[in-house]
Amino acid sequence: ASLQLIHTPVSHRVRTVTVRDDMVGWLLAGHKRLVGPQSETPFRAGELFCIARGTQWDMVNEAPPGAAYQAHMILFAPQLVERFHQRFPQFGGQAVLAGCAGTRADEALAASFRQAMAALQDEQASEALREHRALEVLLLLAERGLVFAPASELSWSERVQRLVGQRPQADWSLAELASAFHVSASTLQRRLAEEASSVSACLRELRMELAMALLQGGELPVSEIAARCGYQSHSRFSAAFRKRYGFAPSHLRPT
Repeated sequence: ASLQLIHTPVSHRVRTVTVRDDMVGWLLAGHKRLVGPQSETPFRAGELFCIARGTQWDMVNEAPPGAAYQAHMILFAPQLVERFHQRFPQFGGQAVLAGCAGTRADEALAASFRQAMAALQDEQASEALREHRALEVLLLLAERGLVFAPASELSWSERVQRLVGQRPQADWSLAELASAFHVSASTLQRRLAEEASSVSACLRELRMELAMALLQGGELPVSEIAARCGYQSHSRFSAAFRKRYGFAPSHLRPT
């Protein structure tokens, strides 16, 4: 599991977000709207929102007047969700979450979420403890009728993005990526093309997602974020970000 924190005083709409890992978020301040092709789901401060992996949304984050939008999210890797179903097979017959859903952050859920956050943020915490805390959150949600689907095999696009995500600033090449997966460059190209994707598209989308997370979650200078995302040119980074999201990175850095 991993943790993502959002704290921004600027209301904004993030277009066409593909959720790559099952996500549970705790909305602390402001409002959130998940806009799909045929529906829109709102969430208010004090609620948990659950979003199934593989779904796609426009995400609207609205800051309260005179304050900042705040949300904490835990992302559950497919392997962890699979371990949940292995340890708790009693939920195998329960309907799984197909899109998104919300629930109140009652006392038990809030306490479990805080403990999971603390373990994920603690560099001294063991992997066993982190997994235990994350599984506890999934268990409490399942007891409230919210179950994520068992993991299925990752697509090639997802494999490439997960690998690139370990070193997003690196100058990845097709040959290097193919070697990591023990396939030829032409085979990797063909398998990505079958998914209507490419190495360049995977690199670009992963880096833009990272840039958005860094802009939403801290005060790093835009130039530093560009470098962490593999861009040596500030102007090229800003142009790519504007093309992807419809506004410049500086929009989330109010003066």
